[in-house]
Amino acid sequence: MRLTQHQGQNQIQSPMTSAHIAQTMTLLYMTSTELLQSIDVELSKNPALELIRERRCPMCGRKLPPQGPCPICSQPKTLDPDETIVFISPRDDFYNYSGGSGLNSYNEIPEDPFSSKQLDLPTYVIRQVAPELANDEREIALMILTNLDEDGFLAIDVRDICRFHHTTPKNVDAVLKKIQRCDPLGVSARNIKEALLAQIEFLSESTNIPEFVRRAITEEFDLLQKRNYGELAKQLGTSVQKIKLVTQFISDNLNPFPARANWGSYRQPNENTPEVFHQPDVLIYYLNNKPGNPLVIEIITPSRGTLRLSPLFKKALKEQTEENQEEWKKDLDKASLLIKCIQQRNNTMRQLMERIVAVQKSFIIHGDTKLEPLTRAEIAEELDVHESTISRAVANKTVQLPNKKIIPMSTFFDRSLSVRAIMRNIIENENHAMNDTEVRRRLEKQGIKVARRTVAKYRAMEGILPAHLRRIEKFANV
Repeated sequence: MRLTQHQGQNQIQSPMTSAHIAQTMTLLYMTSTELLQSIDVELSKNPALELIRERRCPMCGRKLPPQGPCPICSQPKTLDPDETIVFISPRDDFYNYSGGSGLNSYNEIPEDPFSSKQLDLPTYVIRQVAPELANDEREIALMILTNLDEDGFLAIDVRDICRFHHTTPKNVDAVLKKIQRCDPLGVSARNIKEALLAQIEFLSESTNIPEFVRRAITEEFDLLQKRNYGELAKQLGTSVQKIKLVTQFISDNLNPFPARANWGSYRQPNENTPEVFHQPDVLIYYLNNKPGNPLVIEIITPSRGTLRLSPLFKKALKEQTEENQEEWKKDLDKASLLIKCIQQRNNTMRQLMERIVAVQKSFIIHGDTKLEPLTRAEIAEELDVHESTISRAVANKTVQLPNKKIIPMSTFFDRSLSVRAIMRNIIENENHAMNDTEVRRRLEKQGIKVARRTVAKYRAMEGILPAHLRRIEKFANV
């Protein structure tokens, strides 16, 4: 069943209504946190919708034991070792928020059960900034902090935050500025330049900032990144010696990637702290945690119970006058639509992950170099849905792999990842600092044909310096 209706003379009537399609698309795009907030809002304003504190399997509807997944859906259906098990689990199996309603309860922000003693970055920051925020600002802050990339940068557009919370860019920017003053300084900045300026603003309250530091970042950032001291000095009207003092200050006091200060990165984790996991939308692991067993895909839903139409509301509806019944039926229809759309979202996520894992099993087990070329359009065709449906389902979601590494779901569609992994390995094991042309030739010997400019692009994506700067760096370390 397609989630879109095609226009034309031979239009086929879809069994799904336009309202159903529109709301399903909206819910698909949401992260688990956003969906939980949306459910909380609807529960607070719609008397026809009811949440009962009862654990039921989102797939088969069976009543579940107090803890653990569905004993039926989480088990293999056959004895085939290559079978993949896909099921959906309630969020409260993983994130049990006591003393409040879901993620809106800030008085007791819990430890992430997947992490070691070290807090994850969003929790660490929200605990610092929450006392300074009003209630409506806390909701904005939570959306910001749950949409950070691995470097601590804001990964969504401010306009999306404004639309979701019905607020202005000015209000969002005010929350961003407060968050950026937390530790690590500059977290939630939109780019490196903004992160550095936020750190300078904070440090200027207690430290003398050398002349030209701000101007070098705001006016000639490209030259600063390239370490072109001569041209930078010329553009700022100063000496090369002063520019070297500027770069030394930046190197000693500022961090262009805020999250790496304490959390490291996927490629370069901080060796002094234990690995920390954020809250993934999907878990992939081996059955019974034994490598070689079938893979299990566990999709986490944000529900803290079971949504249903309120029996008391339906009973009261029958006792209303015709005039009141019409208004009450609107609430009933809205509640029914939300429940159906959440079920459709769960079904789409299950089908999507089942197909992704079938294609990318080698990547999941063996790593980056085994990633298969895959497009959203191919998945959409196989599942008989529109490509935009897959794009929404993938957006802003994360997946925890069997090695405990958490990646964006979009990584499964990153056609360049395997090439970048091979290129990274070539450069890490180089005998001398190879230029991009030499790297291209080495890749070609391994059957990978790419242009020199593509090598340069992939090198930049991996944060690898060009050959002449790697040469200087290696010489400095000798």
